[in-house]
Amino acid sequence: MTARRNVLSLARSAAAAGTLFVKDIGQGLLVVSHNTLALLGLAVVAVLLMFSSQADLRHKLETEAFGWLNARQEARVEASGNTLMGLSEPEALTRATAADPKELTRQQAAVAMWLSRRYKVAPEPVSRLVQEAWTVGQRARVEPTLILAIMAIESGFNPFAQSAVGAQGLMQVMTRVHDDKYEAFGGNLAAFDPITNLRVGVQVLKECIQRAGSLEEGLRYYVGAANLPDDAGYAGRVLAEHEQMKSLIAGRGYAPAPRSEREATAGTGKPAAKQEQLALLD
Repeated sequence: MTARRNVLSLARSAAAAGTLFVKDIGQGLLVVSHNTLALLGLAVVAVLLMFSSQADLRHKLETEAFGWLNARQEARVEASGNTLMGLSEPEALTRATAADPKELTRQQAAVAMWLSRRYKVAPEPVSRLVQEAWTVGQRARVEPTLILAIMAIESGFNPFAQSAVGAQGLMQVMTRVHDDKYEAFGGNLAAFDPITNLRVGVQVLKECIQRAGSLEEGLRYYVGAANLPDDAGYAGRVLAEHEQMKSLIAGRGYAPAPRSEREATAGTGKPAAKQEQLALLD
């Protein structure tokens, strides 16, 4: 009887000890898991704080990740035999001098489409130039249609045009003479960027008008004919083009010049030296 009681007592003690052991293990696991989750949470917060406070580091990592993915894509494309697609640049669109004509105002769109047809150039780049002419013209207090007329007569909207004496770009600015004006745009090669050439050309034009005291005489200065007997009809052609665009905006009719005359107008008939652009340095 006594032995039986001893066995039962030992069994109860063992059960109690087992229950306590399991309970201790459970509590230990709970503490460990709680601490682990806490540490993990702290680590995540620390990483987030690091990235949020170090934008440069985040941008660098994003750039490297994108570069790696792009390199992988190029490798797959080249492996398929299409080497040209391996040179693709998704960011090329940001370099394009173009705008959707639908984004222009009614007046701007009318001028852009007219210039596109008249000079046989795509409407999208012309639309961008029209937008810029309106913006720069307002700031410089020069009529945008006058700016566009000068581009039309000087280069026929060819941004890579160059005269025999070094006048370059849309507005045929003497780059070597006005290199100081290109410094803010990164240097003289910016003369072949259409928007930069337009802005520098407007600055030169405004200086010429102020120097001459009138629009027509300012145009003679711009083309380099102030000290010549005549300007070969340059000012008259620019002003005629200017007036046609103003009539178009006003909704009045206009008489387009004959095809042969339009072809002879764009980028020709200018005095060769552009002396007065040189004289602006005096």
